[in-house]
Amino acid sequence: MQTVEQTDLDRLAVDTVRVLAMDTIQKAGSGHPGTAMALAPAAFVLWSRFLKFDPEDPGWFDRDRFVLSNGHASVLQYGVLHLCGYRLGIGDLKQQRQWGSLTPGHPEYGHTPGVEVTTGPLGQGVGNGVGLAIAERLLAARYGRELVDHRTWVFCGDGDMMEGVAAEASSLAGHLGLDKLTVVYDDNRITIDGPTEITFTEDVAGRYAAYGWHVQQVEDANDTEAIAAAYQAAVEEPERPSFIRLRTHIAWGAPNAQDTAKAHGAALGEDEVRATKQVYGWDPDKHFKVPEGVPERWQARVGGNQAARADWQDRMRAYAGAEPGLAGELGAALAGRLPAGWDAGLEGLFAEPTKQATRKASQQALNAIGPRLPLLVGGSADLAESNLTDLAAGGELTATEAGRNLRFGVREHGMGAISNGLAAHGGLRPFCATFLVFSDYLRPSVRLAALMGLPVIYVWTHDSIGLGGDGPTHQPVEQLGSLRLLPNLWVIRPADGPETAQGWRAALGRTDGPTALVLSRQELPAIDRRRYASAQGLHRGAYVLAEASGGEPELIVVATGSEVWLALAAREELEQRQEVPTRVVSMPCWELFEAQPPDYQDQVLPPGVSARLAVEAGSTALWHRWVGTRGGVVGIDRYGASAPGGTLLAKFGFTQDNLVDQALAVLGREHIDKARMLRNLSA
Repeated sequence: MQTVEQTDLDRLAVDTVRVLAMDTIQKAGSGHPGTAMALAPAAFVLWSRFLKFDPEDPGWFDRDRFVLSNGHASVLQYGVLHLCGYRLGIGDLKQQRQWGSLTPGHPEYGHTPGVEVTTGPLGQGVGNGVGLAIAERLLAARYGRELVDHRTWVFCGDGDMMEGVAAEASSLAGHLGLDKLTVVYDDNRITIDGPTEITFTEDVAGRYAAYGWHVQQVEDANDTEAIAAAYQAAVEEPERPSFIRLRTHIAWGAPNAQDTAKAHGAALGEDEVRATKQVYGWDPDKHFKVPEGVPERWQARVGGNQAARADWQDRMRAYAGAEPGLAGELGAALAGRLPAGWDAGLEGLFAEPTKQATRKASQQALNAIGPRLPLLVGGSADLAESNLTDLAAGGELTATEAGRNLRFGVREHGMGAISNGLAAHGGLRPFCATFLVFSDYLRPSVRLAALMGLPVIYVWTHDSIGLGGDGPTHQPVEQLGSLRLLPNLWVIRPADGPETAQGWRAALGRTDGPTALVLSRQELPAIDRRRYASAQGLHRGAYVLAEASGGEPELIVVATGSEVWLALAAREELEQRQEVPTRVVSMPCWELFEAQPPDYQDQVLPPGVSARLAVEAGSTALWHRWVGTRGGVVGIDRYGASAPGGTLLAKFGFTQDNLVDQALAVLGREHIDKARMLRNLSA
């Protein structure tokens, strides 16, 4: 790297971002100007001298990825994108935080050109960056460096460094030696509540050194040559991710706001904006001004980058001729298409009714799909032997190997954020796994996957009190209901092997959001699909599994997952001994059922049949939506206990006898089975 003396135009280019940040936030009336003012030099050096991007093709696959983890400083990214030639005008800056604008308060994936991930909740962007870097490594190993050779750059701040998700992801990144990842830490020592010294006095650089990162420290954030040297050293580091601690001053140059908490989260005020412009040598009466020559200076790399993109496209064409199979596979993956026959291994997989846990069925389905879907990658948070998520013969991702099995360690939240980065990168289909109760540990990442519409698949096992002796700390009760409240998340709880296979089909066929497969630890009695309806009904969310005798139900029993077989058993007694025509509906996915036309919903749950009973080993709170005011719910609204799973299910009423009793109560009838009375007395 040649040393470049900073010119007056360079300083003007940096100050333009600072002034745009002040004007934008002042016009919006709220926001975060100070961090943008502090990081403007670091952004200028990155975009004008290092970053591989093309504003005419923001989605160019081999571009570098830039993540603003401290997303409250979105005005920095918007100003830079505007100056670098992206389709983001001054008018868009003037509309920040307004309805329908391209400049929301925090960057949003798929909304603003040039934004790679949705950031805002602090620490998430660091985790996303680790996922982006892992994706680059995996894809480069499969297709070669001539097609996949880019870097991930992350800007972050003190808040990111305090959040545990960043620590989890950074620890794994150091272990994996992700050398094409660089994190720039804005050490401005200010948070909303005041100076960081009131809560945060650790040696962050020392922590990253302990993680195994290449650590550098730049003491003057306005020293663009020191920043450039640190970037260059990061680029040249062959074995480790790079961490650059950059000492900055929030709201740099503002006479009264610099180094104050106020500058973090509020507009500076008209007087302070005017005074700061005067410090910079700008006309305080001009707003949203971009001086002549500044865009060209920010766009210094654009011509070379566009030539690099054209060369990459030539290499892609040559690759297609030399490796048509791999080229077609990559092209389809980048377009979100699955290869032909990817699910052929599922055909006949569960032809014979088999007693088994749905986690075991999931393992069989996953490994039937795996060989035909080489870009399916993922792993568990140190629970692969329990979640049953290893891809046979898939190899492992290590510092030296690029296998498909990812070992996340006991880092659920980091796993979630990394999986979002894997999905946002493009080309891969990621899944991750843990126990259902620990979905709470990665809930913020799940929410962001749903918000971004990323097709991450969650494999959550041990889905009820039926898991047994580990006790209430490990037995989910409220998780199913709370997850169903997340917009754009599909929660699929299959009842047997065939439904589990269809659950994987649905999850992998989805491209516009995440899907959770919620699976049992305990073995479940087989459902004879030769007698009952096909599991294809899963794709409509709910379906009639067993029709009432005579075809007109007096009672409808709705169940999910491990309680469906129980509903079928209760139906036998209700029909044969109680003479109650009973329909059983399997409802593995509420969200898919909600998306069905009203006439289909009415076919499955006829409005005229008000006697309904729902059965699910979880909270009852939301079920009255489907069973109505006359209906009943057999569920669990307290924490479980430590005992064998079968004992717990019986104690909490998940038995055939109790379901029959509850069904008759819904119907307003008394139980008349003398044989059962004698059976109970003898027991």
